[in-house]
Amino acid sequence: MTFRGLNEHSLDSKDRITVPAQYRGALAGGIVLIRSVEPCVEVWPADAAEEMERRTLSALNPMSRDARRIQRRFFAHSESAELDAAGRIRLSRHLVEHAGLDGRCIVSGMGTRLEIWAPERWLEEDEENEQRTPELTESLAAQQAPPAAGSA
Repeated sequence: MTFRGLNEHSLDSKDRITVPAQYRGALAGGIVLIRSVEPCVEVWPADAAEEMERRTLSALNPMSRDARRIQRRFFAHSESAELDAAGRIRLSRHLVEHAGLDGRCIVSGMGTRLEIWAPERWLEEDEENEQRTPELTESLAAQQAPPAAGSA
């Protein structure tokens, strides 16, 4: 499943958030919650998180101090979770504090995962993305390898 769109939900007094109904099936097999690099919480289906970790984090050279640091940062600040019977997930206090969540939250689809943002932080991020979209698309296009000769 591809996670798309924006939804507004609320964090309850027990730090639980209701997952939008259309995403619950994709998360039924387990969830990994990750403290994102940005001030949000990433919500991954467990199998997709394991694949991402295998391709990126586990592939780093364990002899490199920087590699160990980034692995430590991600693995130590992520956790496994499951949906409860009401379709909610409980966020640990350190994730709530990292993202600045309190009450209303924005749940953003990110293709392979969801992100949970405080509304004001989401608006800042979204506005910056909108302003930088022309620059970002040009930069990313320049990084793409040109098509091989003779291919169409």
